[in-house]
Amino acid sequence: MAAISTSDLRNGITLKIDEGLFTVLEFQHVKPGKGGAFVRTKLRNARTGAVIERTYRGDERLEQAIIDKRDTQYLYRDGDDYIFMDQSNFDQVPVSSKSLGEATNFLVETGKAMLISYDDEIIGVELPASVELTITDTEPGVQGDRVSGARKPATLQTGYVVQVPLFVGPGEAIKVDTRTGEYMTRA
Repeated sequence: MAAISTSDLRNGITLKIDEGLFTVLEFQHVKPGKGGAFVRTKLRNARTGAVIERTYRGDERLEQAIIDKRDTQYLYRDGDDYIFMDQSNFDQVPVSSKSLGEATNFLVETGKAMLISYDDEIIGVELPASVELTITDTEPGVQGDRVSGARKPATLQTGYVVQVPLFVGPGEAIKVDTRTGEYMTRA
């Protein structure tokens, strides 16, 4: 691991501190009129997503964690594990559903994903901004029920439930935003 100075902090850098792995969301160098400079940071836990705020002295050294990101393709589910194929060497990588978190709602077979690992441990996944999923179950829209902006629940092929407009029916493919989990448009 590389030791970096607080003056080298940038958004997106991952640090290894006593509480675990944290990604820098925001940082601000402060030079008060009296006393030494310091750096205020907002950090997100790489495993849990919890956000904390920390203040460091201006000359303090921190450990930078080297994070590995690799392009993969989701293949299938095997019990509690999700099997991905590394695009560079075609190795199959099993990943637990706990490591993937909410991303399991948007994984479709042959879909692309970026696995994020630290010391051979998968700590997260980055998905494309949107994915196409098929609706397996939803109520049909009622004739005359055309209230502007009305929504109904729809179950997708992954089991995730999303609110869709009344005109969307079962068997249709829709685009879902993976960051918010909301309906975007028909596919």
